Amino acid sequence: MIRKLLATTAAATLIAATFAAPASAAAPPDSDFQKVTLDDFPGEPIALAVLPDKRVLHTARNGDVRIYEPRTGRNVLAAHIPVYLHDEEGVQGVAIDADFASNRWVYIYYSPVLDTPTDNPDTPGVNEGDAPETGTPADFARFDGHLQLSRFKLKGNTLDLATEQQILQVNTSRGICCHVGGKIDFDSKGNLYLSTGDDSNPFASNGYTPIDERANRNPAFDAQRSSANTNDLRGKVLRIKVKPNGTYSIPKGNLFEPGTPKTRPEIYAMGFRNPFRFTVDPNTDVVYVGDYSPDANTPNPSRGPDGRGRWMAVDKPANYGWPYCVAPDLPYVDYNFATGQSGQPFNCAQPVNDSPHNTGLRNLPTVEKAEIIYGYGPNAQWPELGTGGIGPMGGPAYDYDRTNRSETAWPAEFDGKPLFAEWTRDYVKAFTLDNRNQVTKIESVLPSVIFDNPMDLEFGPDGALYVLEYGDGYFAENPEAQLARIDYAPANKTPIVKINAEPTVGSAPFTVAFSSAGTYDPDGDDLKYAWDFNADGTVDSRKAYPSYTYTQNGDYRAVLKVTDSTGRSASAEFPLHVGPVAPSVELVTDPAEGEPFAFGDVVNYQVNVTDDATVNCANVTVTYILGHDQHGHPLSTSAGCSGSITTFIPAGHEGADNLTAVFVAEYTDADGSTGSAQVVLTPSE
Repeated sequence: MIRKLLATTAAATLIAATFAAPASAAAPPDSDFQKVTLDDFPGEPIALAVLPDKRVLHTARNGDVRIYEPRTGRNVLAAHIPVYLHDEEGVQGVAIDADFASNRWVYIYYSPVLDTPTDNPDTPGVNEGDAPETGTPADFARFDGHLQLSRFKLKGNTLDLATEQQILQVNTSRGICCHVGGKIDFDSKGNLYLSTGDDSNPFASNGYTPIDERANRNPAFDAQRSSANTNDLRGKVLRIKVKPNGTYSIPKGNLFEPGTPKTRPEIYAMGFRNPFRFTVDPNTDVVYVGDYSPDANTPNPSRGPDGRGRWMAVDKPANYGWPYCVAPDLPYVDYNFATGQSGQPFNCAQPVNDSPHNTGLRNLPTVEKAEIIYGYGPNAQWPELGTGGIGPMGGPAYDYDRTNRSETAWPAEFDGKPLFAEWTRDYVKAFTLDNRNQVTKIESVLPSVIFDNPMDLEFGPDGALYVLEYGDGYFAENPEAQLARIDYAPANKTPIVKINAEPTVGSAPFTVAFSSAGTYDPDGDDLKYAWDFNADGTVDSRKAYPSYTYTQNGDYRAVLKVTDSTGRSASAEFPLHVGPVAPSVELVTDPAEGEPFAFGDVVNYQVNVTDDATVNCANVTVTYILGHDQHGHPLSTSAGCSGSITTFIPAGHEGADNLTAVFVAEYTDADGSTGSAQVVLTPSE
């Protein structure tokens, strides 16, 4: 929760001494905490925002915005925002206004549809939705687009799309990967912060810095046009003050004064590659940013350092160096993509952007050092970070309040410590900072609790930690994906809810027998049951094993809420399709799984869809994804029931271990039901 401490220096010191835990205090054991599932079916989860009444907004990349409602335990579809989907585009960030209690504004950062070219299913050998890698400016201009920062009124459980106020647009190069993610947050003064990726393709740079300046090359291969461009909003942390009419002003103290030629005054910090997650400290207004790394496994004297993830405590406007430097003493090497020749290492003290794609200042601010820099292997300074992939997420700092009477509030031992989530390593750490915002200690947070690809984290007004988990998989709703709440519950735990039903296939009128078998309370408390079979917010049964007849075809989420004798409750949902069955999708590839395969091979595919209505092959999509360890990079999407895709390894991943070719087929029928299938091809040794 946000506490605004308005006091004199002496009073502030007294408050800090009263509220802060002793520096040496050890965190309670994991057994004092409990992870409670709030939504087991969140779509492809992207971001969350906890409301003052403990409802939780959470978004899926396809445009779905849901609300978890603790009163009933259901997850309501608040809105579906039409979005452009290619590579990583779609819905990105969500946040509530600093004065949400009075104005009900919800902020969304998303990819509007626009008139961007898309794939034509009648031409299976060509994907018109993929932007050309080489060509003319006119060829590339067809794919110019933008991401949209807007706000909408939340009315009850409905996000009213008709109330949209369009605030800010960030240019993008569409039809080509990567790094468009954006997080939204507010500081104690009500200023809005937005993080933006470099919107640059990393796959032809051998895992080093993408600075391809060739005239016939798609500009998306040059991050100098975005992150290093003082006149561009990409690869930045932006800071603005939104006005009542949806326009905005510039707060004092950003990196460039308003009116400075060849600059954007919205820029607070620059030189980021993909600052996918950050959080503003509610008491200090320091911005805790995690910035993603290139993929080179080893350093190269002619190109630069290996992949390095970064975590910054941004306490002043600064340039963090991308794509020229990882740190003041860790530069990349200038490389000519036309000749294949290397020049000199970049000057991090006086970086110069001389790219022909640059529209901003030539001479850039000195590179600031990140507080944490780590690679794939062991970190000598911070061995607590472990080894593995690089997926840094800037998490929230806990704001302990001893007056908060919530039974789930985290203890004072975490007060003031920003959390750091590692998406690829499935953990959360807590950082202890000194008065210069330097990290002095790293601690594991609940190491026995599963954080399965943590996507977004936020402390709620109840002092509990809310977590959105992506799960293991690629650009879909993975089995492990969920919205969860992690409670501090040393004395009393929440019930564990299980739900099942049979039969699960049929048309109205359709009678279903529901079961709560396996539901229990860890403390042995008596339980009360409340079933909502059609998720309309009304209790339909209080039996443990009820039945219900659906009189109309449709898609339902039956909800079971269970409450123990102390008032703690949890819920579970059972998605049910009544009526025509959801499509069954089979993906057949040549070669097939287990057969000899090598990158560079042409993979022929056939998608077989079984549905109770006529199958429209125009609604079939097949996405080719480069699987790398636990994550993947979508490289191409085709439409149609058959076709072929030439596999390839982007240059940035050549020589990397654990690479696979992943193909995901998906079909949505006329009823809105979706089926999918996946094939993973592993290269032969």
